[in-house]
This record gives sequence, structure tokens and C-alpha cells, in this order.
Amino acid sequence: MPIETDVAVLGGGPGGYTAAVRAAQAGRSVVIIEKEKLGGTCLHRGCIPSKALLRSAEVHATVRGSEAYGIRVSPDGVAVDWPAVMSRKQAIVDQLHRGLAALMKQHRIRVLEGSGRIIGPSIFSPRSGSVAVELAGGESEMVVPRHLIIATGSRPRRLEGLPYDGHTVVTSDEALSWETMPRSILIVGGGVIGVEWASMLSDFGCKVTLVETAERLLPGEDRDISAELHKSLQKRGVAIHTGARLDTDSVRLAEDGVTAEIETSAGGKAALSAERMLVSVGRQGNVEGIGLENTDIKTESGFIAVDPQTLQTGERHIYAIGDCIGGVQLAHAAMHEAAVAVDHLLGAPVPTVRSADRDIPRCVYSRPEAAAIGWTEAAAKASGFDVKTARVPMRVLGKALVFGEPEGFAKVVADRATGDLLGIHLVGAHATDLIAEASLAKLLDAVPWEIGRAIHPHPTLSEALSEVMAALEGAGHV
Repeated sequence: MPIETDVAVLGGGPGGYTAAVRAAQAGRSVVIIEKEKLGGTCLHRGCIPSKALLRSAEVHATVRGSEAYGIRVSPDGVAVDWPAVMSRKQAIVDQLHRGLAALMKQHRIRVLEGSGRIIGPSIFSPRSGSVAVELAGGESEMVVPRHLIIATGSRPRRLEGLPYDGHTVVTSDEALSWETMPRSILIVGGGVIGVEWASMLSDFGCKVTLVETAERLLPGEDRDISAELHKSLQKRGVAIHTGARLDTDSVRLAEDGVTAEIETSAGGKAALSAERMLVSVGRQGNVEGIGLENTDIKTESGFIAVDPQTLQTGERHIYAIGDCIGGVQLAHAAMHEAAVAVDHLLGAPVPTVRSADRDIPRCVYSRPEAAAIGWTEAAAKASGFDVKTARVPMRVLGKALVFGEPEGFAKVVADRATGDLLGIHLVGAHATDLIAEASLAKLLDAVPWEIGRAIHPHPTLSEALSEVMAALEGAGHV
């Protein structure tokens, strides 16, 4: 007999499990279909494991620099125990996975472990949207929902022609399972993932070379953020090539690693070699093999097309959320979209409103961290705003000096005519935590002087926000 349910969710990542819990909390029956492990890419191959490794790298860098804090450690006594680093990472992932499983039981959400494929009108339902599930054990189930939410996520995009082997030439998926730490690495792609891995591995003592086709690292972020992280990585010994293109035909696996050529920004060529190569050139939606051809659902540029406000697809009872619809492709964006979709299908009297991509916090967990929300200065000017900006260095904060990380700044972009807050950009210790206040300010439509007048505790890193808002209004540092 088919499984009839109010809501079926295809994909158990952050967007999928958030949608499931929200629907269950509203009293709806829910089924999640997940072909691998509950938690998706974020928990098993992305956010959590990579941040666990970054934390270990940060601790290693702090210990090696401990003399600056008055703590003497012999350099010979500091070493990276890579198996222990990976074991800690996995322990964190496993703990969170167990917590998710318990959450599903708590809300009586049925989890089917298997591959789901959407089918068209059939004996089970007169409309598209039922899901045929091939279970892990070889059996099958048919799920017939009133509403379907597609949350199939994304995967690393691969460059054609490279000799991927899962060890020497890899994407971030395989790198998270390395049994040994590389002594040297060539990272192709200077976006968020590339910058985070460059920071992490350099802190572990690996020799890092980073290649980016755009003229700067993190090309989607404010130029000041790009420049600050470029300077920080370079200072730590990372070799950075921007405006450079990898010649994929030149890549060769060698006995001791990999060799390649790049076309440099000056128009010449440079030969590079490393023990391993990590390719981080973006992500693509998981839209193949899930039965979209059996529906009126359309795709655009490899992602599922949705109504930008309701997240409905071409089939109005079928929604899509998260990485599979493109956009900023962040776990917290998927969780926000889950709330939007579920509120809409429930007919909530005060539904969650979808935020514009630029009003979703963007975080880079490098050292130092970077975070932003809203318009970059260049984008605001290009959109016709007459902008005014202010920037305050982190080194003016007592807590930044005490913490031993005075690098970075806080920057605000505002509309000169109205005073409206357009964007906030942070680089420095715990920037990814500090950006939450800016997100709240954007939600409440706060103007800079209101943030500046809010009392921020001293000494804290949060003072960066009050200081930069005061600077924007013409008040100096106190």
C-alpha cells in the first residue's frame, strides 16, 4: 500500500529537515526521503566537518604563536596529529547526526532511506508529485503526498578534463576524507571554499598555492574584504595567482603529486606542482535523476525554477528550496526557504517572507573570518545609490588586542540621501558571529545611528559595529 502523507520532503539536508519539522509542528504528517544520511551535504561533506577542521587549524596556529601571549612552547613539541584531527571532526558529525535522528522521532517524522523519483499522474494520484522510493535494502515504497518539497541540494562542480582520482586531484567532498595531510597543495578556485581551505591548510603548515580566474579573491564580496584576506593569506605564505586560468589539458598526475600550467594575468604561463590539487569552482544543483521530466517543473541554468516569493515550481503543489534552486547556496538560506515554503503551503496567516539573497548573511570561516550582509559598495553604486561609507579597523578595539587578532575592519555602506543601511562588511575574529546583529538590523530596517546608540558591552568585539556606525555619523572613536 502507498504511504499517504500531508507533506513529503525529497532530501534530508538543512532545508529538508527544517521543512519537515516545521510542517510536523503544525500538525501535518510528514515523510522525508534521503538517499544517503540525514543532515545532507552541510552535516557530512560541508559546513560542519570543514569548520571542525578549521578550528583544529586555528588551535594549531595559536599554539605555535603562543609566545605572543607569554606562553612558551617548544616548536618541536607542536605537531599535527592528522588522524586525531579527522577523528574529532567525525565525532562532531556523528553527534549531530544522532541528534537529528532523535529530532525526527520526537516529531513523528517518517524517514525513508533511499532514492526518490517523482512520477507523473498514475493509479496512485491523478496529478504529478508522488514519489517512488527505492530503499537501501532493495525494496521499494510509493509516497503519495498532498504537497511535495524538493530539497535535493548540490554537489561540487567539476572541471572537465581533470584526472580526478579521489586522492591527488579532488573536490572538497573527497578532501574531507583524506587519511593524511598534504605537504603542499594547489587550490583551483578562490571563492569561499578555496579561501577557507587555503587558510586551514596553511595554518596546518601545508604549502599552499591558490589560483583564481577573477581579478581578485572572493569576487562576489566587497573589494575591501577581498584585499584584506588576500593580504592575510599572502602574509602567511600562501602563493596567490589572481586573473589566472588553469590549463586543464596540462594537468598531469606524477609519482609525487600533480603538475599543471596556468595562464597568468600578464598573459604568460607558469608551471606549478604540488602533492595534491583541490578543485573548488562552485557547485551545481542535484536535479538529475529525480523525475522532473515527469512533471511541469522547469529548470534554468541547471537549477529548479521557482516562484521567487512562494518557492512553488511549475506544479503549484510542489515546492523547491535550498541549493537545488541556486541563489546563495547556504545552509541557513535553505532553512529560511523551508520556512517560506511550509508557511505558504499551510496558508499561514502571517507567512514567512523570503529575503533577497543579498540580505542573507554571507560568511567565510578563514583566519581572519569575514562576513557580510547587503550591498557591496560597488554594487550599491552600480544600482544608483549615492553612498557614504565608514570603516573602522579592529585594532582600535581592546578586545581584539586582548584576543591577539587585531587584523581586519568593520565597514558600513549607507544611502547618503536617506541614511538607510545598505550593507555591512566585517573582517576579523568572530566576524561570522558578529554579523547576526547586522542581520537583525536589516530585518528591523534599522538605520546606522540606531545601531550606534545601542549599548554594546565593553570590552567586546561587538563594539566594532557601534564604532563604525558612529564613524558614519561623523563621531570619532572613543
